[in-house]
Amino acid sequence: MDSISHLLKKLGFTDFKPGQREIVEDVLKKKDVVALMPTGGGKSLCYQLSGYLLEGHVVIVSPLLSLMEDQVQQMKSKGEKNVIAINSFLSFHEKEKLLHADLSRFKFIFISPEMLQVRRWLRKLQGLTVGLFVVDEAHCVSQWGHDFRTDYLKLGEVRDKLGKPPCLALTATATDSVIKDIKKYLHLESSMEHINSIDRPNIAYQVEHFQNNHEKRERLLEIVKHFRSPGIVYFSSRTKAEQISHYLEEQGVDRIAFYHAGLAQEQRILIQQQFLLGQLDVICCTSAFGMGINKADVRFVIHYHQPTQLESYVQEIGRAGRDGGKSIAVLLKSAEDLMLPQLLIEHELPDDAFVSAVLTELVNKWRVIESLTDEMMTDLEVRFQATETHWRYLTYHLTSFIGNNGPLTEINLELCAAFLQKQIQLRTSAKQEKLRSFDSWTFGSGCRRRGILTYFGEEAGPPIINCCDHCGLELEDYSIREEKRKSITGDASSWKQLLAKILVQED
Repeated sequence: MDSISHLLKKLGFTDFKPGQREIVEDVLKKKDVVALMPTGGGKSLCYQLSGYLLEGHVVIVSPLLSLMEDQVQQMKSKGEKNVIAINSFLSFHEKEKLLHADLSRFKFIFISPEMLQVRRWLRKLQGLTVGLFVVDEAHCVSQWGHDFRTDYLKLGEVRDKLGKPPCLALTATATDSVIKDIKKYLHLESSMEHINSIDRPNIAYQVEHFQNNHEKRERLLEIVKHFRSPGIVYFSSRTKAEQISHYLEEQGVDRIAFYHAGLAQEQRILIQQQFLLGQLDVICCTSAFGMGINKADVRFVIHYHQPTQLESYVQEIGRAGRDGGKSIAVLLKSAEDLMLPQLLIEHELPDDAFVSAVLTELVNKWRVIESLTDEMMTDLEVRFQATETHWRYLTYHLTSFIGNNGPLTEINLELCAAFLQKQIQLRTSAKQEKLRSFDSWTFGSGCRRRGILTYFGEEAGPPIINCCDHCGLELEDYSIREEKRKSITGDASSWKQLLAKILVQED
């Protein structure tokens, strides 16, 4: 059976979206593939269809637990029973049960990169014949990517231990340097590249500047009441997401909720499902929401706070208009919040004092550290309060130092501290440069779309209607009133078309 027949039978589609067929064809030739596709471009179809046509199991690595769970549920809803997700959402009892179960009955195995570092899970997968190794959100492998994850750097070794199956690396936002890192760390020696345009012509860009947060809050209320829903409003702060959600609700905005990683798992799942089913119109959230939400009809994405880099912004606004319908992305920028992205960058990684204190504690207690054990890490986490990101970053580079310089002792303590502090400084400097580029885009007077495409090494296409606030943008086209007008007149794009339609009916 050819790929088109399987496309209809297994996935319910009659044809491919741009770029999908070429990716699938190369995967079926058992070639390694790096694919850049815009958000909503249909990345999951590429590995699902390939999986049905290839022998062996498909292992899909994803850093986003909500995305993983959502994809598993979608596959099950379409009749695929041989799919499972292995991640921290599973209880201890569920994990133990799976470790003693026969995984060979599952065709598609979703797993988080952290779980692949657990020897028992890796050994379990080594007992299977893996026909395709998929790395979703592959930009996480690059230290210069917008969502660097240290566990991603080990995926090349994991793939080798699984028999080096063909690899499909997928991402929606990656510069040339990030793509080079993807190939390097995933051990892709002669991979095929499918670099599709990140442009989403159906999404318009609008940036608005304010003197203070009061003005910005009032403008947000106006937009949410005025624009067609559903929509997503992004914040950098959990507290602010809750506060603004309550404020909008008090001002008469119905069917609204807030979402962030601090909520209980059951509550997060409930809010996601309510939004997917159309029971909620507006979600006020942090970046924890959205990446796992396959909702085709999101009409607007508003950023109440500016992300720290353009890659994150493009990924998040990509939640809009996945159905190809007219959508808009609005960035609200207040002078009072100008320093917020810089503060987020400075607090992303541990500071010099924290690094020195952790290393001193290690040497004082264990004298000679040949490797980091679970006992050491548990002890340090109790002794020092820090985020999971801090610990993972510190653990990765400390392990790297010991591997290259021998055991950590009092003798090389200062050398190790200087090494770690340099790595942190390099990443912080790189992120600050990305913030400067993003700021330049927000204050620039040129075409917003062209600026984004240039950043990612693309050339802009011909002018489009409703491109951005600099090129010309009719906000009324995204309003509730416009939707009501269309329900009466149909989707006629001009008065001439409408008149012709009426005359034809009269004839």
